[in-house]
Amino acid sequence: MEYVEVLLPSICVAALFYFVMRALLNSDRSERQALAEAEREAEQEAGQSVDHPALKKPSEEEQK
Repeated sequence: MEYVEVLLPSICVAALFYFVMRALLNSDRSERQALAEAEREAEQEAGQSVDHPALKKPSEEEQK
């Protein structure tokens, strides 16, 4: 039982760190996707072609 008392705080902090980092990375990924989508739409409205691979919307075949 002593080991549990000693390790429990570290395990809780590690779990908290994991969930916080996962949330940060997911929000960053979502923000990058939204920004790419907005840039692609702005380029299409301006009449420019979308040649940059990061701004292209993935086709159905690429998603599979």
